[in-house]
Amino acid sequence: MASSGVRMIDIAVNFTDGMFRGIYNGKQYHVADIATVLSRAWSAGVDRIIVTGGSLEESREALAIAETDARLFCTVGVHPTRCKEFDDSGDPEKHFDALLSLAKVGVEKGKVVAVGECGLDYDRLHFCPADIQKKYFEKQFELAYAMKLPMFLHMRAAAEDFCNILEQNKHRFCSGVAHSFTGSTQDRDRLLSFDNLYIGLNGCSLRTSENLDVVKGIPLERLMIETDSPYCEIKNTHAGISHAKSSWPSKKKEKYEPECIVKGRNEPCLVRQVLEVVAGCKGIADIDQLSKTLYHNTCRVFFPQDLDSAADALLASGPNDL
Repeated sequence: MASSGVRMIDIAVNFTDGMFRGIYNGKQYHVADIATVLSRAWSAGVDRIIVTGGSLEESREALAIAETDARLFCTVGVHPTRCKEFDDSGDPEKHFDALLSLAKVGVEKGKVVAVGECGLDYDRLHFCPADIQKKYFEKQFELAYAMKLPMFLHMRAAAEDFCNILEQNKHRFCSGVAHSFTGSTQDRDRLLSFDNLYIGLNGCSLRTSENLDVVKGIPLERLMIETDSPYCEIKNTHAGISHAKSSWPSKKKEKYEPECIVKGRNEPCLVRQVLEVVAGCKGIADIDQLSKTLYHNTCRVFFPQDLDSAADALLASGPNDL
């Protein structure tokens, strides 16, 4: 499935999820298989992965996983639906300090590349009320400011409050990405009005023809790609599926085979399909050059040390008229 010219960074993989340990809805179906999943990803042209942290404990797990391979990195932060953990800890400030300490350790190890996943999710207020989400979304800008890290952001059905908080705190973070974007044209344009903000796309971003129309209006220099695996796969019912050229043999989890992807479980190799759908819906024929542009965008935010003459030479090596 690999193309020699395609290099990709999957900016969102939930390797802390039980599905990568073979556990689905509390039941064990197959062995833990992160190593096998990674092997498929590297073969597909992925050469770095950012493992998502969504709580203090999950961020610790994400860092431990990132330490197992030089090509793995991670985030440290608290997802909007988990923000009650600050108050539930009994000492929100101490909880924040633990996040800060973890981020410091991870940065020293060269592994933590962003604060997050943080933001607002008004689709799932049953997990955490809006006022608590807003309070601790704002709090995490302190983490980004203290560590001089970019932000890995989540915005779901909350564009107005999200952008207002971003505006009030824009001096406290250097750059960021609104990942797993599924918003409207208006949401897109509001995000793009922040010149240090990028938009991350996955299968959920490419579900309907309306989604694809929104994607067409995102400038290439503001885009990143991701799987958000094991969720957000591109399904056969999605509007973008006609543009997906790559495929892998698959088996149901009950009939697990290591050389096959698990049906219904997204994984990082499938970021290649996201790249293909973005190319298709934007009418871009040169997928290698598109991958270089998106790779460069991702390095600019998460791996700025790589933006040297070699990276610029890589960009210059193909046509610039995407």
